Amino acid sequence: MRRLLHLLAACVLAMSGASPVLAQEREQTILHLLDYVGADYGGAVENGRIKSADEYKEMVEFSGQALGGIRALAENPAKTTLVAEARSLSKLVADKAPAAAVADAAAKLRWAVIGAYKLQVAPRAAPDRARGATLYAANCASCHGVEGRGDGPAAKGLDPAPSNFHDAGRRANRSLYGLYSTITLGVTGTPMPSFRQLPEDDRWALAFHAGSLGATPADLKAGAAAWASGQLRTTFPDLAAVTGFSANEIRVRHGESAAQALHYLRAHPEAITAGKPLPIAFARQKLAESLAAYRKGDVIGAREAATTAYLEGFELVEAGLDNIDKPLRLEIERGMLALRAEFGRAEDAQLVARRVGALEGLLAAAETKLAAGELSAGAAFTGSLVILLREGLEAILLLSAIIAFITRTGRRDALPYVHAGWIAALVLGVATWAVASFLIGISGASREMTEGITALIASAMLLYVGYWLHGKGQAQAWSAFIRTSVGAALENKTLWAMAGVSFVAVYREVFEVVLFYEALWVQAGPDGHAAVLAGVGSAGLMLAALGWAIFKYSLRLPLGPFFAAMSLLLALLAVVFAGQGVAALQEAGAIGASPVTFFSLPILGIHPTLESLGAQVLAGALIALGAFASTHREAPAARIKY
Repeated sequence: MRRLLHLLAACVLAMSGASPVLAQEREQTILHLLDYVGADYGGAVENGRIKSADEYKEMVEFSGQALGGIRALAENPAKTTLVAEARSLSKLVADKAPAAAVADAAAKLRWAVIGAYKLQVAPRAAPDRARGATLYAANCASCHGVEGRGDGPAAKGLDPAPSNFHDAGRRANRSLYGLYSTITLGVTGTPMPSFRQLPEDDRWALAFHAGSLGATPADLKAGAAAWASGQLRTTFPDLAAVTGFSANEIRVRHGESAAQALHYLRAHPEAITAGKPLPIAFARQKLAESLAAYRKGDVIGAREAATTAYLEGFELVEAGLDNIDKPLRLEIERGMLALRAEFGRAEDAQLVARRVGALEGLLAAAETKLAAGELSAGAAFTGSLVILLREGLEAILLLSAIIAFITRTGRRDALPYVHAGWIAALVLGVATWAVASFLIGISGASREMTEGITALIASAMLLYVGYWLHGKGQAQAWSAFIRTSVGAALENKTLWAMAGVSFVAVYREVFEVVLFYEALWVQAGPDGHAAVLAGVGSAGLMLAALGWAIFKYSLRLPLGPFFAAMSLLLALLAVVFAGQGVAALQEAGAIGASPVTFFSLPILGIHPTLESLGAQVLAGALIALGAFASTHREAPAARIKY
């Protein structure tokens, strides 16, 4: 009964406030309760009879507390259904229903709550099992025993006795998330403390270690063989599938071999990351999920899955496919954009199914052309070259122009600001990619959101700097500028704007470039790695030569044409960034996309959607308006004579 006291106290605490922390704890407590009912009900009732009066009272209370907790959750379109399902679970317990029925109802309700409230039930990365073993020895073995049998030296006389992780019945109905919740929340009224003070990653490492203690060598061997067959990759696509399901749930849904694989994956979670599908296979899988969600009436889920199919799947092989069959790449890209746009309309499910089927066929053709993920040396070199040239061209043009301008105006002391901007962007971009990839698993949507927002910021900065430069092309304005600025000094706000542009222009490209190279490295295979590196080197030299040429020849221009050329270049890049920013936000699903009949030229930010083209038209109009206002501030006769 003391376990009950803890859970009641936890529920009261979690439901007593509306802060994000308490709301998160409330949700976790509900999942904990449901997991506990599913795992322990079989020890309370058998064949409609009560086996243990105390255990049965706990089950009644736990199911009732889960119902109360769900009622206290924030409003949600699914909440009414969740309350009804929780009420049905409580009735099953009250009626002493079979253990399998109660476990099934508790599991379904648990996943319904997770889906409705978008709860995180998995670690951000594969836990370190060695770390888990160390933490277990230091914090748990004294009670639970070295082998997890509940027979540690401090277990004697404890009531209730510490859990035996080898208990087959409880193991079969317990999820790793349930263990993680117990570790996090503790069990007030018993010797089991809360381990909130441990970092989240450590708590997950403990849960994985404890959850694998009951697996025998035979279990692990059979599970390893099942996983190695490659047939269960879609059953366990990510860590959430390992942490959120019990072995019995997996057995019922997918069979005995899948349950065996679960034992193995709990002991070797790193196998999930190593077993990620290739990008094309992942895109096809997500398209199938998108269609399934649409058929169920879940339009939002369908759109999200279709967006993920592009961002986390197909986009990663675009560069490689471009070098093999560019028309096919364009056809797939347009088809995916059209599919996402159509989810906002009242489309017939059969029509959507045909469109998804057409995309499936195109992706299969792309998969064949990419030769099962490997490229020839020539294609690897070309892809590597194009990636860096395409992503770096805008940045190198912009940086070269800014550096030439600062040099030309005699303010070489301002160069460190600009150099600090792009160097900081380079370092931060790589760090962002590394942290996101290895610690929090950055999504394609987050990547595109970052690119979109920074592109629009860069566009706004360029509009300002370009307007400023155009204004200095007037004789009176330039003379006044010289008079009020010692040694042709730059205005502070303009200096910082230029430094900001150098930062944004580089940052928005860096970690996406690294991500593309990561995918290309896998596609090229060991034999193509030298070609990829050669492509990087060649592209780097070409960009350096381009930057040098812009810098050298722009310095030879008379002052007036120099300002005119720089302002024109910055204006062009502002329009490019405006189109690219909106397109990136569309790919992330942040704004809608209305396809139009128009040509596509991504390097200039031209994408055939009404929103992207509209942003470029707006940027162009602002440039024209600024040029008109600047030109007519003084008489034409006052302009510099060249």
